[in-house]
Amino acid sequence: MNRLKFHLLVSVILAAVLMIGTHGFAADNLVIKGSTTVLPIAQAAGEAFMKKNPGVNVSISGGGSGDGIKALIDKTTDIADSSRDIKPEEAQLADSKGVKPKAHEIAYDAIVPIVNPANKIMDLTVEQLSLIYQGKIENWKELGGADKKITVVSRDTSSGTYETWENKILHKAKVTPRAQLQASNGAVVQAVSKNKYAIGYIGLGYLNKTVKGLKVNGIEATPETAITGKFPVSRPLYMFTNGEPAGQAAMFISFLLSKEGQAIVKKEGFVPIKK
Repeated sequence: MNRLKFHLLVSVILAAVLMIGTHGFAADNLVIKGSTTVLPIAQAAGEAFMKKNPGVNVSISGGGSGDGIKALIDKTTDIADSSRDIKPEEAQLADSKGVKPKAHEIAYDAIVPIVNPANKIMDLTVEQLSLIYQGKIENWKELGGADKKITVVSRDTSSGTYETWENKILHKAKVTPRAQLQASNGAVVQAVSKNKYAIGYIGLGYLNKTVKGLKVNGIEATPETAITGKFPVSRPLYMFTNGEPAGQAAMFISFLLSKEGQAIVKKEGFVPIKK
């Protein structure tokens, strides 16, 4: 080996050592995709995780639970965020591609029906909500409100929030074709906040002063009623990995389930599964 090649080889080795630094590993990437409900938890946890692990870059995007699980099956994400469990047909497709989705519960949530703060309605039953979303109750007057047509705002069908709503409120009935479909919790909040006669539904962590959360069957959505299942539209939130997680994915999920990670869950307005 001549002197020039030797010095070049030494330079490459030194550069690699400097990249590894004091943390014991080279720069690494962790990709997380899926649920817009889980998104604020993933983003806040991702920022904290990168501060604790400067050599790791965490890339996070939404798109919906269905998109996240599809990305896991297609092997284009390390972690899939989901606000629902995996469907049998998704599990079958995953198996055909050699993917073994493993669910990790990371929080609890309540799906809260919301109206504009100007709406005097405070409480609706599951049956009333079902009839509204089927288009069989069309005027707030039928519910003790103003004599105004109800604007129905719903999530799109790729959303895990929509699917939970479909199961627990609609009981598999179809949403009225007049419904305004939104791609995220934030978009639902915005639509309802700007329309006095709209109704929508969002994850508990998205509830703010621009909209009013309704009771369901006389029960308020709180961390306590969500985690006990007393609130009629409660659910766990998940992160899925391909089999038992390893490397940065394992470290991230362990961090999220730690005391510090669960404090982030609470700060984002959701319900920790661990105290």
